[in-house]
Amino acid sequence: MKTINDFNFSNKKAIIRVDFNVPLNEQFQVTDDNRIVAAKPTIDKIVNDGGVAILMSHLGRPKNGPEDKFSLKHIVSKVEEVLGRKVTFVNDSVGADVEKVVADAKEGDVILLENLRFYKEEEAGDEAFAEKLSKLGDVYVNDAFGTAHRAHASTTIVAKFFPNDKCFGTLLAKEIESIDKVLNSTDKPVTAVLGGSKVSSKITIIENILDKVDHMIIGGGMMFTFIKAQGGKIGSSLVEDDKMELALEILAKAKAKNVQIHIPVDVMAADAFSNDANTQIVASNDIPDGWQGLDVGPKTLEQFNKVIMDSKIILWNGPLGVFEMEKFAAGTITLGNFIADATEAGTFSLVGGGDSVAAVKQFGLDDKVSYVSTGGGAMLEMLEGQTLPGIAAILN
Repeated sequence: MKTINDFNFSNKKAIIRVDFNVPLNEQFQVTDDNRIVAAKPTIDKIVNDGGVAILMSHLGRPKNGPEDKFSLKHIVSKVEEVLGRKVTFVNDSVGADVEKVVADAKEGDVILLENLRFYKEEEAGDEAFAEKLSKLGDVYVNDAFGTAHRAHASTTIVAKFFPNDKCFGTLLAKEIESIDKVLNSTDKPVTAVLGGSKVSSKITIIENILDKVDHMIIGGGMMFTFIKAQGGKIGSSLVEDDKMELALEILAKAKAKNVQIHIPVDVMAADAFSNDANTQIVASNDIPDGWQGLDVGPKTLEQFNKVIMDSKIILWNGPLGVFEMEKFAAGTITLGNFIADATEAGTFSLVGGGDSVAAVKQFGLDDKVSYVSTGGGAMLEMLEGQTLPGIAAILN
C-alpha cells in the first residue's frame, strides 16, 4: 500500500483529493472543521518536503453548475486557520486559469480549486475531465475516505493517469488500516456493537462480520425485531415485522459459527416518544402495551461491560438508544465510557457510522477511543466486504 511517506515531494506538484464537504451556517461559516483538520497531516508533509499542494474537493450537492452557496471560497479562511498558512483559491477546477496559477506556484504553496461538482463530469466519472485534473499534478494523492466509495472523476478515474505516481494520504491510509484491524485481526476476542433503528440497514454488515467476530452486541431499535422474533412482548417499540425470520436466521448462523449474540435484557420504556414521557425499567421481552423501549436498562449495561472489558478489538457502529433525547442517552454514554476504559487498558476501538460518531463527539469521547472514522457510507461498504473504487484505483 503506497502512502505519502513513500514519496519525497520536493519540486513536485501533488494533486490531492480531500474531503472538505463541511457544514456551513447561514453566514457561510464552517461549523465543524474536523474534515479539514483530518487532511492537515497529508498537506503538511507535502509542503514541508518542498512540494505544492493542490487541493480538490466537492461541497454539498449543486444541481445546475456553479452556485454561490456551494462555492469553496467560503471555507478558505478556515482552511488557512487550520493549516496555519496562506491558501490560494482558484474559482474553477480545470482550464487555462487554473493551469496558470499552478504553473506559477512556488514550493510550499497551497492551492484550493473550486467545487468539483460544478462540473457534471465529476460525478459521471468522465475520463476527459479526469485527464484535465491530472495535468495539474506530478503525483495524485487520495485522502478522501468519505468519497472513496464513489467512482467519480477525482476519486477514481484520475488515478489512471498516474500509473506509478499515486498514493494514499495519511487519513485514508489510517482508515484502511483501522478497518483491516477489525476485519482481519489475530487479537481475540473481537466484539462488534451494532445499533441503529433497522436490521435491514445492517444486514449485509452482520453477515460479513459474523466470520470475523467473537461477540456481537445488538442495541437500538433493531433489537426489538430480534426480541419479537423470539416470542417477546415489545409493546409499541419499533419493529420490522418482515425481518423477523431474517433475525432468527442470523441467530442460528451466529450459533453455528460460535459467535455470542448479546441482546439487551432490560430497557427504559416510555409511554411516548418524547423527552417528557413517563418512563419505567422493564424486561426487554415484556414491555407493556402502549409503551416503547427507547434505551437499554442497568442489567443490560452490566452484562455489556463485561463483554467490552474482555475484548481486544471493538467496532462500534450505532447507538444503544435514542441518545438525541437526554432522557434516553444514558445507555449510549455508558457504553461509550466502557469502550473508553477498555481502550485505555489496551483494546483497539474503531467508531464509525454517522450516529455513533455524532455520539462520541457530543459526549467528549472522541479522544478516548482508538479511531473515529470520517466516512459513514464508505466505512459501511468496507465492513460489508466491498472493495471501494477509490481505494482500488490506488492499489491497481
